[in-house]
Amino acid sequence: MCGILAVLGCSDDSQAKRVRVLELSRRLKHRGPDWSGLHQHGDCYLAHQRLAIVDPASGDQPLFNEDKSVVVTVNGEIYNHEELRKKLVNHKFRTGSDCDVIAHLYEEYGEDFVDMLDGIFSFVLLDTRDNSYIVARDAIGVTSLYIGWGLDGSVWISSEMKGLNDDCEHFECFPPGHLYSSKTGGFRRWYNPPWFSETIPSVPYDPLVLRRAFENAVIKRLMTDVPFGVLLSGGLDSSLVASITARYLAGTKTAKHWGSQLHSFCVGLENSPDLKAAREVADYLGTVHHEFHFTVQDGIDAIEDVIYHIETYDVTTIRASTPMFLMSRKIKSLGVKMVISGEGSDEIFGGYLYFHKAPNKDEFHHETCRKIKALHQYDCLRANKSTSAWGLEARVPFLDKQFINVAMSIDPESKMIKKDEGRIEKWILRRAFDDEEHPYLPKHILYRQKEQFSDGVGYSWIDGLKAHADQHVTNKMMRNASNIFPHNTPTTKEAYYYRMIFERFFPQNSARLTVPGGATVACSTAKAVEWDAAWKNNLDPSGRAALGVHLSAYNAETPLSNMPSKVIDNIPRMIEVPGVAIQS
Repeated sequence: MCGILAVLGCSDDSQAKRVRVLELSRRLKHRGPDWSGLHQHGDCYLAHQRLAIVDPASGDQPLFNEDKSVVVTVNGEIYNHEELRKKLVNHKFRTGSDCDVIAHLYEEYGEDFVDMLDGIFSFVLLDTRDNSYIVARDAIGVTSLYIGWGLDGSVWISSEMKGLNDDCEHFECFPPGHLYSSKTGGFRRWYNPPWFSETIPSVPYDPLVLRRAFENAVIKRLMTDVPFGVLLSGGLDSSLVASITARYLAGTKTAKHWGSQLHSFCVGLENSPDLKAAREVADYLGTVHHEFHFTVQDGIDAIEDVIYHIETYDVTTIRASTPMFLMSRKIKSLGVKMVISGEGSDEIFGGYLYFHKAPNKDEFHHETCRKIKALHQYDCLRANKSTSAWGLEARVPFLDKQFINVAMSIDPESKMIKKDEGRIEKWILRRAFDDEEHPYLPKHILYRQKEQFSDGVGYSWIDGLKAHADQHVTNKMMRNASNIFPHNTPTTKEAYYYRMIFERFFPQNSARLTVPGGATVACSTAKAVEWDAAWKNNLDPSGRAALGVHLSAYNAETPLSNMPSKVIDNIPRMIEVPGVAIQS
Protein backbone atom coordinates (compact mmCIF):
# COMPACT_ATOMS: atom_id res chain seq x y z
CA MET A 1 0.00 0.00 0.00
CA CYS A 2 1.21 3.47 -0.87
CA GLY A 3 0.51 6.72 0.95
CA ILE A 4 -1.24 9.62 -0.74
CA LEU A 5 -1.66 13.18 0.50
CA ALA A 6 -3.31 16.05 -1.35
CA VAL A 7 -4.08 19.64 -0.42
CA LEU A 8 -6.49 21.18 -2.90
CA GLY A 9 -7.46 24.81 -3.28
CA CYS A 10 -5.53 26.19 -0.31
CA SER A 11 -5.02 29.95 0.05
CA ASP A 12 -1.24 29.60 0.27
CA ASP A 13 1.02 28.56 -2.62
CA SER A 14 4.26 29.67 -0.98
CA GLN A 15 7.41 27.66 -0.43
CA ALA A 16 6.45 27.38 3.24
CA LYS A 17 3.25 25.58 2.26
CA ARG A 18 5.17 23.20 0.02
CA VAL A 19 7.51 22.40 2.91
CA ARG A 20 4.52 21.74 5.17
CA VAL A 21 2.95 19.36 2.63
CA LEU A 22 6.24 17.48 2.36
CA GLU A 23 6.45 17.28 6.14
CA LEU A 24 2.95 15.84 6.38
CA SER A 25 3.59 13.43 3.53
CA ARG A 26 6.61 12.08 5.40
CA ARG A 27 4.22 11.00 8.18
CA LEU A 28 3.03 8.40 5.64
CA LYS A 29 6.49 7.26 4.58
CA HIS A 30 6.08 3.88 6.30
CA ARG A 31 3.38 3.11 3.72
CA GLY A 32 5.69 3.75 0.79
CA PRO A 33 9.41 3.64 1.52
CA ASP A 34 10.44 3.18 -2.13
CA TRP A 35 9.83 6.67 -3.53
CA SER A 36 8.53 10.10 -2.56
CA GLY A 37 6.93 12.41 -5.11
CA LEU A 38 5.24 15.81 -5.02
CA HIS A 39 3.52 17.77 -7.79
CA GLN A 40 2.34 21.34 -7.31
CA HIS A 41 -0.03 23.19 -9.61
CA GLY A 42 -0.90 26.61 -8.23
CA ASP A 43 -2.67 26.14 -4.92
CA CYS A 44 -2.97 22.35 -5.30
CA TYR A 45 -0.42 19.83 -4.03
CA LEU A 46 -0.39 16.09 -4.78
CA ALA A 47 2.13 14.04 -2.78
CA HIS A 48 2.90 10.33 -2.90
CA GLN A 49 4.84 7.76 -0.88
CA ARG A 50 5.35 4.70 -3.06
CA LEU A 51 5.49 1.02 -2.23
CA ALA A 52 6.60 -0.46 -5.56
CA ILE A 53 4.79 -3.73 -6.32
CA VAL A 54 4.10 -3.52 -10.07
CA ASP A 55 6.72 -1.95 -12.38
CA PRO A 56 9.14 -0.89 -9.63
CA ALA A 57 11.52 0.65 -12.17
CA SER A 58 9.28 3.23 -13.85
CA GLY A 59 6.00 3.53 -11.95
CA ASP A 60 6.90 6.45 -9.69
CA GLN A 61 4.09 8.87 -8.87
CA PRO A 62 2.33 11.21 -9.31
CA LEU A 63 1.28 9.90 -12.73
CA PHE A 64 0.22 11.96 -15.76
CA ASN A 65 -1.55 11.80 -19.08
CA GLU A 66 0.36 12.56 -22.29
CA ASP A 67 0.56 16.35 -21.94
CA LYS A 68 0.63 16.32 -18.12
CA SER A 69 -2.61 18.24 -17.88
CA VAL A 70 -4.13 15.45 -15.76
CA VAL A 71 -2.25 14.49 -12.58
CA VAL A 72 -3.02 11.49 -10.37
CA THR A 73 -1.73 10.18 -7.07
CA VAL A 74 -2.94 6.65 -6.38
CA ASN A 75 -2.79 4.08 -3.60
CA GLY A 76 -3.89 0.71 -4.85
CA GLU A 77 -3.79 -2.09 -7.38
CA ILE A 78 -5.77 -2.20 -10.62
CA TYR A 79 -6.00 -5.88 -11.51
CA ASN A 80 -7.62 -5.38 -14.91
CA HIS A 81 -5.19 -2.71 -16.11
CA GLU A 82 -4.04 -4.77 -19.09
CA GLU A 83 -7.60 -5.12 -20.41
CA LEU A 84 -8.21 -1.41 -19.81
CA ARG A 85 -5.09 -0.48 -21.77
CA LYS A 86 -6.54 -2.32 -24.76
CA LYS A 87 -9.54 0.03 -24.64
CA LEU A 88 -7.22 3.03 -24.65
CA VAL A 89 -5.48 2.36 -27.95
CA ASN A 90 -5.13 6.06 -28.78
CA HIS A 91 -3.32 6.82 -25.55
CA LYS A 92 0.40 6.69 -24.83
CA PHE A 93 1.48 5.33 -21.45
CA ARG A 94 4.59 6.56 -19.67
CA THR A 95 4.99 3.57 -17.32
CA GLY A 96 4.04 -0.08 -16.87
CA SER A 97 2.28 0.71 -13.61
CA ASP A 98 -1.21 -0.72 -13.24
CA CYS A 99 -2.34 2.69 -11.96
CA ASP A 100 -1.24 4.46 -15.14
CA VAL A 101 -4.63 3.79 -16.74
CA ILE A 102 -6.52 6.15 -14.42
CA ALA A 103 -5.56 9.49 -15.98
CA HIS A 104 -6.28 8.16 -19.48
CA LEU A 105 -9.64 6.66 -18.49
CA TYR A 106 -10.62 10.05 -17.12
CA GLU A 107 -9.71 11.68 -20.44
CA GLU A 108 -11.83 9.15 -22.29
CA TYR A 109 -14.84 8.75 -20.01
CA GLY A 110 -14.84 11.68 -17.57
CA GLU A 111 -15.83 11.06 -13.96
CA ASP A 112 -17.84 7.95 -14.80
CA PHE A 113 -14.86 5.64 -15.30
CA VAL A 114 -14.39 4.57 -11.68
CA ASP A 115 -16.67 1.53 -11.86
CA MET A 116 -14.50 0.20 -14.70
CA LEU A 117 -11.63 -0.33 -12.26
CA ASP A 118 -11.29 -3.84 -10.87
CA GLY A 119 -9.10 -3.58 -7.81
CA ILE A 120 -8.49 -1.69 -4.60
CA PHE A 121 -7.68 2.00 -4.73
CA SER A 122 -7.80 5.47 -3.34
CA PHE A 123 -6.84 8.29 -5.66
CA VAL A 124 -6.85 12.04 -6.21
CA LEU A 125 -7.06 13.25 -9.81
CA LEU A 126 -6.40 16.90 -10.69
CA ASP A 127 -7.41 18.31 -14.07
CA THR A 128 -5.14 21.36 -14.43
CA ARG A 129 -7.10 22.63 -17.44
CA ASP A 130 -9.88 23.91 -15.18
CA ASN A 131 -8.40 23.16 -11.74
CA SER A 132 -11.15 20.64 -11.01
CA TYR A 133 -10.48 17.41 -9.18
CA ILE A 134 -12.05 14.13 -8.16
CA VAL A 135 -11.30 11.78 -5.27
CA ALA A 136 -12.43 8.16 -5.14
CA ARG A 137 -12.17 5.15 -2.84
CA ASP A 138 -12.61 1.47 -3.68
CA ALA A 139 -15.89 -0.37 -3.27
CA ILE A 140 -15.47 -1.83 0.21
CA GLY A 141 -12.77 0.46 1.57
CA VAL A 142 -9.84 -1.96 1.53
CA THR A 143 -7.53 1.03 1.14
CA SER A 144 -7.75 3.62 3.90
CA LEU A 145 -8.67 7.23 3.12
CA TYR A 146 -9.63 10.41 5.00
CA ILE A 147 -10.96 13.79 3.89
CA GLY A 148 -10.65 17.08 5.75
CA TRP A 149 -11.48 20.74 5.32
CA GLY A 150 -9.34 23.74 6.25
CA LEU A 151 -10.53 27.12 7.47
CA ASP A 152 -9.17 28.66 4.25
CA GLY A 153 -11.57 26.61 2.11
CA SER A 154 -9.01 23.92 1.24
CA VAL A 155 -9.85 20.23 0.90
CA TRP A 156 -7.36 17.71 2.29
CA ILE A 157 -7.04 14.05 1.36
CA SER A 158 -4.80 11.56 3.15
CA SER A 159 -4.33 7.80 3.36
CA GLU A 160 -4.11 8.12 7.12
CA MET A 161 -5.57 10.49 9.67
CA LYS A 162 -2.13 11.62 10.85
CA GLY A 163 -1.58 13.32 7.49
CA LEU A 164 -4.32 15.91 8.05
CA ASN A 165 -5.57 15.91 11.65
CA ASP A 166 -3.30 18.78 12.77
CA ASP A 167 -4.20 21.07 9.86
CA CYS A 168 -7.93 20.58 9.27
CA GLU A 169 -10.81 22.19 11.10
CA HIS A 170 -12.88 19.06 10.48
CA PHE A 171 -12.05 15.67 8.97
CA GLU A 172 -13.70 12.27 8.59
CA CYS A 173 -13.39 8.89 6.92
CA PHE A 174 -13.84 9.07 3.16
CA PRO A 175 -16.80 6.75 2.51
CA PRO A 176 -16.02 3.55 0.53
CA GLY A 177 -17.54 3.21 -2.92
CA HIS A 178 -17.87 6.99 -3.24
CA LEU A 179 -16.49 9.75 -5.44
CA TYR A 180 -15.99 13.36 -4.38
CA SER A 181 -16.09 15.93 -7.17
CA SER A 182 -15.02 19.56 -6.88
CA LYS A 183 -17.52 20.42 -9.59
CA THR A 184 -20.45 19.46 -7.37
CA GLY A 185 -18.70 19.94 -4.03
CA GLY A 186 -20.05 16.68 -2.65
CA PHE A 187 -20.01 12.89 -2.60
CA ARG A 188 -21.83 10.45 -4.82
CA ARG A 189 -21.86 6.68 -4.62
CA TRP A 190 -20.32 4.99 -7.65
CA TYR A 191 -20.60 1.45 -6.24
CA ASN A 192 -24.22 0.28 -6.32
CA PRO A 193 -24.37 -3.54 -6.33
CA PRO A 194 -27.71 -5.39 -5.96
CA TRP A 195 -26.91 -6.50 -2.38
CA PHE A 196 -26.46 -2.94 -1.15
CA SER A 197 -30.21 -2.42 -0.87
CA GLU A 198 -30.34 -5.48 1.43
CA THR A 199 -33.14 -7.06 -0.61
CA ILE A 200 -33.21 -10.79 0.13
CA PRO A 201 -31.55 -12.64 -2.79
CA SER A 202 -32.91 -15.90 -4.22
CA VAL A 203 -30.23 -17.41 -6.48
CA PRO A 204 -29.84 -21.15 -5.70
CA TYR A 205 -26.50 -22.14 -4.23
CA ASP A 206 -24.13 -23.75 -6.75
CA PRO A 207 -20.85 -24.92 -5.18
CA LEU A 208 -18.91 -24.90 -8.44
CA VAL A 209 -19.97 -21.34 -9.32
CA LEU A 210 -18.86 -20.15 -5.90
CA ARG A 211 -15.58 -22.07 -6.15
CA ARG A 212 -14.70 -20.68 -9.58
CA ALA A 213 -15.53 -17.12 -8.51
CA PHE A 214 -13.18 -17.32 -5.54
CA GLU A 215 -10.40 -19.00 -7.49
CA ASN A 216 -10.57 -16.17 -10.02
CA ALA A 217 -10.41 -13.61 -7.21
CA VAL A 218 -7.24 -15.18 -5.84
CA ILE A 219 -5.57 -15.69 -9.22
CA LYS A 220 -5.93 -12.05 -10.27
CA ARG A 221 -4.16 -11.02 -7.05
CA LEU A 222 -1.01 -12.86 -8.08
CA MET A 223 -0.11 -9.79 -10.16
CA THR A 224 3.24 -8.68 -8.74
CA ASP A 225 6.81 -7.89 -9.75
CA VAL A 226 8.19 -8.40 -6.23
CA PRO A 227 8.42 -11.32 -3.76
CA PHE A 228 5.14 -12.19 -2.00
CA GLY A 229 3.52 -14.76 0.26
CA VAL A 230 0.30 -15.70 2.01
CA LEU A 231 -0.85 -15.11 5.57
CA LEU A 232 -1.79 -18.51 6.98
CA SER A 233 -3.53 -18.80 10.34
CA GLY A 234 -4.70 -22.35 9.76
CA GLY A 235 -8.33 -21.31 9.73
CA LEU A 236 -10.64 -21.95 6.80
CA ASP A 237 -10.28 -18.60 5.03
CA SER A 238 -6.52 -18.17 5.00
CA SER A 239 -6.04 -21.88 4.29
CA LEU A 240 -8.25 -21.69 1.20
CA VAL A 241 -6.35 -18.63 -0.01
CA ALA A 242 -3.06 -20.48 0.47
CA SER A 243 -4.35 -23.63 -1.20
CA ILE A 244 -5.60 -21.84 -4.32
CA THR A 245 -2.44 -19.74 -4.53
CA ALA A 246 -0.25 -22.84 -4.30
CA ARG A 247 -2.39 -24.61 -6.90
CA TYR A 248 -2.24 -21.87 -9.54
CA LEU A 249 1.04 -20.06 -8.89
CA ALA A 250 3.12 -22.20 -11.25
CA GLY A 251 1.36 -20.91 -14.36
CA THR A 252 1.73 -17.19 -13.64
CA LYS A 253 4.20 -14.50 -14.70
CA THR A 254 5.12 -14.14 -11.05
CA ALA A 255 6.40 -17.73 -10.90
CA LYS A 256 8.69 -17.08 -13.86
CA HIS A 257 10.39 -14.27 -11.93
CA TRP A 258 10.31 -15.58 -8.37
CA GLY A 259 9.70 -19.34 -8.65
CA SER A 260 6.63 -21.41 -7.88
CA GLN A 261 7.52 -22.16 -4.24
CA LEU A 262 4.94 -20.38 -2.11
CA HIS A 263 5.92 -18.79 1.22
CA SER A 264 3.42 -18.73 4.10
CA PHE A 265 3.46 -16.77 7.36
CA CYS A 266 1.80 -17.28 10.73
CA VAL A 267 2.00 -15.57 14.13
CA GLY A 268 0.96 -16.67 17.59
CA LEU A 269 1.84 -17.30 21.18
CA GLU A 270 3.67 -20.56 21.86
CA ASN A 271 1.35 -23.56 21.28
CA SER A 272 -1.55 -21.39 20.10
CA PRO A 273 -4.36 -22.97 18.02
CA ASP A 274 -3.38 -21.02 14.92
CA LEU A 275 0.29 -22.04 14.94
CA LYS A 276 -0.51 -25.73 15.12
CA ALA A 277 -3.17 -25.61 12.40
CA ALA A 278 -1.09 -23.40 10.11
CA ARG A 279 1.89 -25.74 10.40
CA GLU A 280 -0.27 -28.64 9.32
CA VAL A 281 -1.74 -26.75 6.34
CA ALA A 282 1.70 -25.58 5.25
CA ASP A 283 3.01 -29.16 5.34
CA TYR A 284 0.00 -30.32 3.36
CA LEU A 285 0.45 -27.63 0.69
CA GLY A 286 4.24 -27.81 0.64
CA THR A 287 4.81 -24.11 1.34
CA VAL A 288 7.98 -22.60 2.76
CA HIS A 289 6.47 -21.82 6.14
CA HIS A 290 7.58 -19.03 8.48
CA GLU A 291 6.27 -19.22 12.04
CA PHE A 292 6.64 -16.17 14.24
CA HIS A 293 6.17 -16.27 18.00
CA PHE A 294 5.40 -13.39 20.30
CA THR A 295 4.76 -13.09 24.02
CA VAL A 296 1.97 -11.25 25.76
CA GLN A 297 4.55 -8.72 26.92
CA ASP A 298 5.78 -8.22 23.32
CA GLY A 299 2.22 -7.33 22.35
CA ILE A 300 1.65 -5.05 25.29
CA ASP A 301 4.90 -3.21 24.55
CA ALA A 302 3.68 -2.57 20.99
CA ILE A 303 0.19 -1.29 21.88
CA GLU A 304 1.06 2.41 21.62
CA ASP A 305 2.69 1.96 18.20
CA VAL A 306 -0.28 -0.09 17.07
CA ILE A 307 -2.82 2.55 18.07
CA TYR A 308 -0.74 5.28 16.42
CA HIS A 309 -0.61 3.34 13.14
CA ILE A 310 -4.09 1.76 13.16
CA GLU A 311 -5.77 5.01 14.27
CA THR A 312 -8.58 3.49 16.30
CA TYR A 313 -9.57 2.76 19.88
CA ASP A 314 -11.89 -0.11 18.96
CA VAL A 315 -11.09 -3.03 21.26
CA THR A 316 -11.54 -5.83 18.72
CA THR A 317 -9.40 -4.11 16.12
CA ILE A 318 -6.53 -3.40 18.51
CA ARG A 319 -6.55 -6.95 19.87
CA ALA A 320 -6.24 -8.39 16.36
CA SER A 321 -3.99 -5.68 14.91
CA THR A 322 -1.19 -6.15 17.41
CA PRO A 323 -0.07 -9.67 16.39
CA MET A 324 -0.55 -8.73 12.73
CA PHE A 325 1.57 -5.61 13.26
CA LEU A 326 4.36 -7.68 14.86
CA MET A 327 4.17 -10.31 12.11
CA SER A 328 4.29 -7.70 9.32
CA ARG A 329 7.60 -6.36 10.59
CA LYS A 330 9.09 -9.87 10.48
CA ILE A 331 7.70 -10.52 6.99
CA LYS A 332 9.14 -7.28 5.60
CA SER A 333 12.54 -8.16 7.08
CA LEU A 334 12.57 -11.22 4.81
CA GLY A 335 12.31 -9.03 1.70
CA VAL A 336 8.63 -9.74 1.05
CA LYS A 337 6.50 -6.76 0.00
CA MET A 338 3.04 -8.23 -0.61
CA VAL A 339 0.87 -10.84 1.11
CA ILE A 340 -2.52 -12.31 0.32
CA SER A 341 -4.92 -12.60 3.25
CA GLY A 342 -8.35 -13.99 4.14
CA GLU A 343 -10.27 -10.98 5.48
CA GLY A 344 -13.92 -10.56 4.52
CA SER A 345 -15.17 -14.14 4.43
CA ASP A 346 -16.89 -14.01 7.82
CA GLU A 347 -18.86 -10.92 6.85
CA ILE A 348 -19.99 -12.38 3.53
CA PHE A 349 -20.90 -15.87 4.76
CA GLY A 350 -21.92 -15.17 8.34
CA GLY A 351 -18.87 -16.88 9.76
CA TYR A 352 -18.78 -15.24 13.17
CA LEU A 353 -20.02 -17.53 15.90
CA TYR A 354 -22.91 -15.27 16.89
CA PHE A 355 -24.53 -16.05 13.52
CA HIS A 356 -25.58 -19.37 15.10
CA LYS A 357 -28.33 -17.37 16.77
CA ALA A 358 -29.69 -15.67 13.63
CA PRO A 359 -33.47 -16.09 13.92
CA ASN A 360 -34.21 -16.36 10.19
CA LYS A 361 -32.64 -15.95 6.76
CA ASP A 362 -33.79 -12.33 6.41
CA GLU A 363 -32.00 -11.30 9.61
CA PHE A 364 -28.98 -13.36 8.61
CA HIS A 365 -28.73 -11.57 5.26
CA HIS A 366 -29.29 -8.10 6.69
CA GLU A 367 -26.52 -8.69 9.22
CA THR A 368 -24.06 -9.79 6.51
CA CYS A 369 -24.88 -6.61 4.58
CA ARG A 370 -24.34 -4.47 7.68
CA LYS A 371 -21.03 -6.22 8.36
CA ILE A 372 -19.70 -5.74 4.81
CA LYS A 373 -20.66 -2.08 4.82
CA ALA A 374 -18.72 -1.57 8.07
CA LEU A 375 -15.60 -3.51 7.05
CA HIS A 376 -13.63 -0.34 6.31
CA GLN A 377 -13.87 0.56 10.01
CA TYR A 378 -12.70 -2.82 11.27
CA ASP A 379 -10.96 -5.68 9.39
CA CYS A 380 -10.01 -3.65 6.32
CA LEU A 381 -8.58 -0.95 8.54
CA ARG A 382 -6.62 -3.56 10.51
CA ALA A 383 -5.28 -5.44 7.48
CA ASN A 384 -4.38 -2.27 5.60
CA LYS A 385 -2.67 -0.34 8.38
CA SER A 386 -1.05 -3.22 10.30
CA THR A 387 0.83 -4.22 7.17
CA SER A 388 1.37 -0.71 5.77
CA ALA A 389 3.07 0.29 9.02
CA TRP A 390 6.06 -1.72 7.74
CA GLY A 391 5.76 -1.09 3.99
CA LEU A 392 3.90 -4.34 3.30
CA GLU A 393 0.79 -4.66 1.14
CA ALA A 394 -2.14 -6.97 1.99
CA ARG A 395 -4.48 -8.20 -0.76
CA VAL A 396 -7.89 -9.61 0.14
CA PRO A 397 -9.56 -11.82 -2.52
CA PHE A 398 -12.74 -12.40 -0.50
CA LEU A 399 -13.49 -8.70 -1.04
CA ASP A 400 -13.19 -8.93 -4.80
CA LYS A 401 -16.13 -7.06 -6.37
CA GLN A 402 -17.13 -9.90 -8.68
CA PHE A 403 -16.83 -12.53 -5.97
CA ILE A 404 -18.98 -10.50 -3.57
CA ASN A 405 -21.65 -10.18 -6.26
CA VAL A 406 -21.72 -13.98 -6.64
CA ALA A 407 -21.65 -14.75 -2.92
CA MET A 408 -24.21 -12.12 -1.93
CA SER A 409 -26.68 -13.19 -4.63
CA ILE A 410 -27.09 -16.66 -3.02
CA ASP A 411 -30.31 -17.33 -1.14
CA PRO A 412 -29.27 -16.80 2.50
CA GLU A 413 -31.21 -19.91 3.50
CA SER A 414 -28.16 -21.84 2.24
CA LYS A 415 -25.87 -19.83 4.54
CA MET A 416 -27.91 -20.47 7.68
CA ILE A 417 -26.20 -22.46 10.42
CA LYS A 418 -28.19 -25.58 11.35
CA LYS A 419 -26.38 -27.78 13.82
CA ASP A 420 -29.05 -30.48 13.72
CA GLU A 421 -28.31 -30.90 10.00
CA GLY A 422 -24.54 -30.74 10.47
CA ARG A 423 -24.28 -27.29 8.92
CA ILE A 424 -21.72 -25.21 10.78
CA GLU A 425 -20.77 -21.62 9.96
CA LYS A 426 -19.62 -20.91 6.36
CA TRP A 427 -20.95 -24.32 5.31
CA ILE A 428 -21.47 -23.30 1.69
CA LEU A 429 -17.86 -22.14 1.37
CA ARG A 430 -16.55 -25.35 2.95
CA ARG A 431 -18.73 -27.45 0.70
CA ALA A 432 -17.61 -25.59 -2.44
CA PHE A 433 -14.01 -26.67 -1.79
CA ASP A 434 -14.76 -30.18 -0.53
CA ASP A 435 -13.24 -32.04 -3.49
CA GLU A 436 -12.56 -35.75 -2.96
CA GLU A 437 -10.53 -36.25 -6.14
CA HIS A 438 -8.32 -33.17 -5.86
CA PRO A 439 -8.63 -32.03 -2.23
CA TYR A 440 -7.78 -28.45 -1.42
CA LEU A 441 -7.30 -29.04 2.31
CA PRO A 442 -7.42 -31.79 4.93
CA LYS A 443 -10.99 -32.44 6.03
CA HIS A 444 -10.56 -31.30 9.62
CA ILE A 445 -9.04 -28.00 8.46
CA LEU A 446 -11.84 -27.51 5.94
CA TYR A 447 -14.31 -28.00 8.78
CA ARG A 448 -12.37 -26.26 11.56
CA GLN A 449 -14.60 -23.91 13.56
CA LYS A 450 -14.10 -20.19 13.40
CA GLU A 451 -11.38 -18.71 15.60
CA GLN A 452 -11.25 -14.91 15.60
CA PHE A 453 -7.69 -13.81 14.91
CA SER A 454 -7.24 -12.31 18.36
CA ASP A 455 -8.40 -15.64 19.87
CA GLY A 456 -6.55 -17.97 17.53
CA VAL A 457 -3.12 -16.46 18.17
CA GLY A 458 -3.54 -17.70 21.77
CA TYR A 459 -6.32 -17.25 24.30
CA SER A 460 -3.92 -15.86 26.93
CA TRP A 461 -3.34 -12.87 24.64
CA ILE A 462 -6.72 -11.33 25.41
CA ASP A 463 -6.53 -12.33 29.07
CA GLY A 464 -3.10 -10.65 29.26
CA LEU A 465 -4.44 -7.44 27.72
CA LYS A 466 -7.27 -7.30 30.23
CA ALA A 467 -4.89 -7.86 33.13
CA HIS A 468 -2.54 -5.14 31.87
CA ALA A 469 -5.38 -2.65 31.50
CA ASP A 470 -6.59 -3.50 34.99
CA GLN A 471 -3.23 -2.36 36.35
CA HIS A 472 -3.43 1.02 34.59
CA VAL A 473 -7.11 1.93 34.89
CA THR A 474 -8.64 2.27 38.34
CA ASN A 475 -12.24 1.84 39.41
CA LYS A 476 -12.31 5.56 40.15
CA MET A 477 -11.34 6.32 36.55
CA MET A 478 -14.12 4.07 35.31
CA ARG A 479 -16.71 5.85 37.46
CA ASN A 480 -15.85 9.10 35.69
CA ALA A 481 -15.55 7.58 32.23
CA SER A 482 -18.74 9.17 30.90
CA ASN A 483 -17.53 12.63 31.92
CA ILE A 484 -14.08 12.19 30.41
CA PHE A 485 -15.26 10.42 27.26
CA PRO A 486 -18.92 11.36 26.65
CA HIS A 487 -18.76 10.01 23.07
CA ASN A 488 -18.39 6.22 22.80
CA THR A 489 -17.84 5.98 26.55
CA PRO A 490 -15.57 3.00 27.32
CA THR A 491 -17.35 0.37 29.41
CA THR A 492 -14.32 -1.77 30.28
CA LYS A 493 -10.87 -0.98 31.62
CA GLU A 494 -9.32 -2.36 28.46
CA ALA A 495 -11.37 0.03 26.30
CA TYR A 496 -10.51 2.93 28.64
CA TYR A 497 -6.79 2.14 28.38
CA TYR A 498 -6.86 2.16 24.57
CA ARG A 499 -8.90 5.34 24.52
CA MET A 500 -6.35 7.21 26.67
CA ILE A 501 -3.57 6.32 24.24
CA PHE A 502 -5.66 7.22 21.19
CA GLU A 503 -6.62 10.64 22.55
CA ARG A 504 -2.97 11.43 23.21
CA PHE A 505 -2.15 10.91 19.51
CA PHE A 506 -5.43 12.20 18.07
CA PRO A 507 -7.07 14.66 20.49
CA GLN A 508 -9.43 16.26 17.98
CA ASN A 509 -13.16 15.62 18.19
CA SER A 510 -13.16 14.70 14.49
CA ALA A 511 -10.69 11.90 15.28
CA ARG A 512 -12.80 10.26 17.96
CA LEU A 513 -15.83 10.41 15.66
CA THR A 514 -14.05 8.26 13.04
CA VAL A 515 -14.22 5.24 15.37
CA PRO A 516 -17.48 3.28 15.50
CA GLY A 517 -19.16 2.35 18.76
CA GLY A 518 -22.16 0.51 20.13
CA ALA A 519 -22.84 -2.79 21.84
CA THR A 520 -21.28 -5.93 20.38
CA VAL A 521 -20.88 -9.58 21.23
CA ALA A 522 -18.35 -11.75 19.38
CA CYS A 523 -17.96 -9.00 16.72
CA SER A 524 -21.69 -8.55 16.06
CA THR A 525 -23.35 -5.30 15.13
CA ALA A 526 -25.49 -3.66 17.80
CA LYS A 527 -28.61 -4.85 15.98
CA ALA A 528 -27.60 -8.51 16.20
CA VAL A 529 -27.12 -8.29 19.98
CA GLU A 530 -30.92 -8.40 20.07
CA TRP A 531 -30.87 -12.00 18.80
CA ASP A 532 -30.14 -13.42 22.27
CA ALA A 533 -31.26 -11.77 25.51
CA ALA A 534 -28.33 -13.36 27.40
CA TRP A 535 -25.80 -11.44 25.29
CA LYS A 536 -26.74 -8.12 26.86
CA ASN A 537 -24.89 -9.25 29.99
CA ASN A 538 -21.88 -10.61 28.09
CA LEU A 539 -20.83 -7.83 25.75
CA ASP A 540 -17.33 -8.82 24.68
CA PRO A 541 -15.92 -8.84 21.13
CA SER A 542 -14.07 -12.15 21.60
CA GLY A 543 -15.50 -15.14 19.76
CA ARG A 544 -15.62 -16.94 23.11
CA ALA A 545 -18.39 -14.57 24.14
CA ALA A 546 -20.81 -16.55 21.96
CA LEU A 547 -21.52 -18.84 24.88
CA GLY A 548 -22.48 -22.39 23.99
CA VAL A 549 -21.34 -21.99 20.39
CA HIS A 550 -17.55 -22.21 20.49
CA LEU A 551 -16.96 -25.97 20.73
CA SER A 552 -13.52 -27.50 21.06
CA ALA A 553 -14.84 -30.41 19.00
CA TYR A 554 -14.46 -28.24 15.90
CA ASN A 555 -10.92 -27.08 16.70
CA ALA A 556 -7.89 -28.04 14.64
CA GLU A 557 -6.59 -29.86 17.71
CA THR A 558 -9.41 -32.39 17.38
CA PRO A 559 -9.30 -35.06 14.66
CA LEU A 560 -12.15 -35.34 12.19
CA SER A 561 -13.35 -38.52 13.91
CA ASN A 562 -14.17 -36.52 17.04
CA MET A 563 -16.34 -33.96 15.28
CA PRO A 564 -20.10 -33.90 15.99
CA SER A 565 -21.67 -36.88 14.22
CA LYS A 566 -24.08 -34.69 12.26
CA VAL A 567 -21.16 -32.89 10.64
CA ILE A 568 -19.46 -36.16 9.69
CA ASP A 569 -22.69 -37.72 8.46
CA ASN A 570 -23.32 -34.85 6.08
CA ILE A 571 -19.86 -34.63 4.51
CA PRO A 572 -20.31 -37.63 2.15
CA ARG A 573 -23.84 -36.52 1.29
CA MET A 574 -22.55 -33.11 0.27
CA ILE A 575 -19.96 -34.69 -2.02
CA GLU A 576 -22.43 -37.07 -3.64
CA VAL A 577 -24.84 -34.33 -4.74
CA PRO A 578 -22.70 -31.46 -6.05
CA GLY A 579 -24.61 -28.48 -7.32
CA VAL A 580 -27.76 -29.22 -5.30
CA ALA A 581 -28.72 -26.65 -2.71
CA ILE A 582 -28.99 -27.83 0.88
CA GLN A 583 -32.60 -28.32 1.90
CA SER A 584 -33.56 -26.77 5.21
